[in-house]
Amino acid sequence: MADFSEIFAGVTEDMYKCVLSNPAPKDCAYRKITVTRLSVAGETAYQAEKLTETQAFHENLSFPDVRAFLAAEFGARFRQCAMWDGEFEYSYKLTGKNRLLKNKRPVRTPPAAENRPGHDRIKKYILGDAASAAPPLVDMGIFTSDGKIVKSMYAKYRQVNRFLEIVDDEVSGFPGKSIRAVDFGCGKSWLTFVLYHYLTEIRGLDASVTGLDLKAGVVAGCRAAAEKYGYGGLKFVCGDIKNFQPDAPVDMVVCLHACDTATDYALFNAVKWGAGMIFCVPCCQHEMNAALRSREFALLTRHGLIKERFAALATDAVRANVLEYLGYRTQTLEFTEIDSTPKNLMIRAVRTGKRDENALADAERFMREFGARQKLYDLVKESL
Repeated sequence: MADFSEIFAGVTEDMYKCVLSNPAPKDCAYRKITVTRLSVAGETAYQAEKLTETQAFHENLSFPDVRAFLAAEFGARFRQCAMWDGEFEYSYKLTGKNRLLKNKRPVRTPPAAENRPGHDRIKKYILGDAASAAPPLVDMGIFTSDGKIVKSMYAKYRQVNRFLEIVDDEVSGFPGKSIRAVDFGCGKSWLTFVLYHYLTEIRGLDASVTGLDLKAGVVAGCRAAAEKYGYGGLKFVCGDIKNFQPDAPVDMVVCLHACDTATDYALFNAVKWGAGMIFCVPCCQHEMNAALRSREFALLTRHGLIKERFAALATDAVRANVLEYLGYRTQTLEFTEIDSTPKNLMIRAVRTGKRDENALADAERFMREFGARQKLYDLVKESL
């Protein structure tokens, strides 16, 4: 096997991100590994996030170890590598004959100052600290007008970055130059504004984003804010998730904290439209909680609090399986820290077109056992 360790021998602490992709052996345990710089007690360190089809595993690495880690993974298990150091993006790709293709280009957006060694606080820095480039963050109270993070809002800053981190994992491989997104149940839309900023300013895409909400007053306020920020590709519509119809194909659907079965209608619409990416944080899973019963597993349904939490997890498990059946690669991820909100589970789904019949059968067995119904499942079955 060829030795590519020389690629990584010159890696310095300036490297803030590295992505290994295109797994070589078909039985490779991971589909992608993202290595990100952080700082621990003033010392530079790295964290490797290893993604399977359904899970994420993490490994902490010291700076001396990160070179050997990357050298061991590239070539042996992955055939593509991209690295960023604040000035340049380096890409390496192995062809079928193990020919190494190299490329080097200036980075579009350098890492934020807070992401450099010597700071212990920020783990991922997609937003950076340029508040002037993201005016919604100032109005949210996360940044001061002179571009400093408000200390009392640091947890919120981490949450926003975590959301963009999850989105960026998929958008970074988006092949087009323009992208259309719909945000269901957008509310006051702070994350909608941040998403639009990310897509246009950080990713450089021609973005068209639509926020949908039932409340006319909320929509009017969002429209005024979009005009204030000069976000011409961001619009807001007053309407119901069930009946909304886009005027053009949709690439991405976002649905954060839509209550109960509203989440299912959002997911169903996303699938019906053929959206390539879905980012969904469910909320208030009452439908299944009301129906759950089982003789064999009565201990899960006997006590109210346990039943409520079990119903929430079971609902999202069925949703994830239905999406897999419909041809999506689906993951469940922690969206925020559990101490911020118990509603911290995100379903991230990316369309592959490969249906998984077993996933649907597993969901049906579960619902038979617990006498439960699930709205997304019902909507899909009715549409077949």
